[in-house]
Amino acid sequence: MSQTAVDLQFDPPGPGTWQIDPLHFPRPVTRYWAEMHPEAFISGASQSTAFYGMLIRTMEMRYVNGFAYGTAHAVDADEFQRRVERAREVFEGKLWRDQLLEWDDKVKPASVAKHRALQAVDPDALSDEELAGYLTRCRDHHAAMITQHMRFTGAATVPIGDLLAHVGEWTGLPPSDLLGMMRGASAVSSGMSAELDRLVAAIKIDPAAQHLIASDDEPGKVIETLSAQDTDAGRALAGYLDVTGCRLLDGFDISGRYALEMPDVLLRAIRSSVEGRKAEDANVDEQVASVRAKVPEEHRATFDELFAEARANYHIRDERGVFSDIWASGLMRRAAMAGGRRLAARGRLHDAEHFIDAGFDEMLALLSGADTPSADELADRYSYRTTHTAKDAPPVLGPPPSPLPDPASLPPAAARMMRAVFTSRTTMFLPSQAPHKGDTIRGLAVSGGVYEGPARRVAGPVDFDRILQGDVLVTESTTEAFNILLPLLGAVVTDSGGLLSHAAIITREYGIPGVVGTRDATDRIPDGVTVRVDGDKGEVTMLA
Repeated sequence: MSQTAVDLQFDPPGPGTWQIDPLHFPRPVTRYWAEMHPEAFISGASQSTAFYGMLIRTMEMRYVNGFAYGTAHAVDADEFQRRVERAREVFEGKLWRDQLLEWDDKVKPASVAKHRALQAVDPDALSDEELAGYLTRCRDHHAAMITQHMRFTGAATVPIGDLLAHVGEWTGLPPSDLLGMMRGASAVSSGMSAELDRLVAAIKIDPAAQHLIASDDEPGKVIETLSAQDTDAGRALAGYLDVTGCRLLDGFDISGRYALEMPDVLLRAIRSSVEGRKAEDANVDEQVASVRAKVPEEHRATFDELFAEARANYHIRDERGVFSDIWASGLMRRAAMAGGRRLAARGRLHDAEHFIDAGFDEMLALLSGADTPSADELADRYSYRTTHTAKDAPPVLGPPPSPLPDPASLPPAAARMMRAVFTSRTTMFLPSQAPHKGDTIRGLAVSGGVYEGPARRVAGPVDFDRILQGDVLVTESTTEAFNILLPLLGAVVTDSGGLLSHAAIITREYGIPGVVGTRDATDRIPDGVTVRVDGDKGEVTMLA
């Protein structure tokens, strides 16, 4: 019998305060992820904090009964002054520009090339021994991409946090009024890409391709047939699948599904993109002018600089996931599922999906004929992981969080860095505290507009096939990977996350109403009920 969360002991995984992360990990993770992720995470985080001169030595993630907990470690006393000097250098030299240039010109294209090299291998064509070697390559690549994701955390958070902290101080405006200035700065967050643009353009002038994608044929067959055709539309679809087909649709762990595993959802998203939609006018220039007018005259030149830096770096926030670990995780899952299928066919597993719940060494052992873990044990792990959420686990392990140090007690550059980092972090994680009222659920207003439609409760990737055109997604949280499915949605509502969460960014960029950080919308809103999502007020009202 599988254990429940309440049966388990939740001990802190180390000294200090550990807080659960329901935003990135709303459900328990696989054993593979819990083994692999912490070391890769801390390596990248340490590089980022050192580069930016943060007074945090590193951030750390550990897993307790599959649930994600994080903590931060302060720098040692003998490192303090070096970090203070580095923070000064960062702000004086705007050194995040160096990372942005490195990302755009070197790291991102090199990562795509590595993904494609692994993607070119058909894991189903390998022997068991060869598959074990391929799994090792995919695991090592996956870990490297997680480190890479974390290494660029400062570039993704310091400029925007610096803008929010300064402008908030000057104007008294909340971050919700300021983040609209970023809309349009991150094309990847709205699902846009050169490959998708080419695909849409090619299908629109190809009646045969239009007929095929609108047909009632099995979606996987439609995608396979069109992508194999020697036409502009066929080549464009093949190119689109080359960069999206093995990327996860949601989440970071290999328990997620990559796009080609869900051809029905993928095809419907392509159809919706071809049909197009009328995006609401963002009026970004007007928003910027309105905010700037509230900035005292003596600070406006500085505002212009801060705004330009934040907007220039904004796209790296989601790109570092899309082009790093989300793609690598999909490739690792693809390799693992190849192992699961062959072992299930031999009667060694009850279901191919259960292979995902083996640790990495266990995966290799199973392919070599090991008797453990048993099929029943893997089935129990799968059951536990898929029937629990972060709401089943304690929010804090260890002593209560300590108050942050007063920035006024720090040297100016260190104080500025701390304000930028913690402004960005709280804006990412902090949910709404507004009380609900009757049939109205309150959260954070992150993307304006009002939309009425059926609520689609999505608890995980297995529910994606249930998403229909115009649905209101109601889920614990989303990741940047979810942007592929945005054309299907009328609005998004989440339990977790703040104004800089992925759900907030993708709804703002795509121009659909978004309400995040409701705390418990998934518990309160029944699947299928009609809701009104007011992205201006941060309210979700159940209508019928």
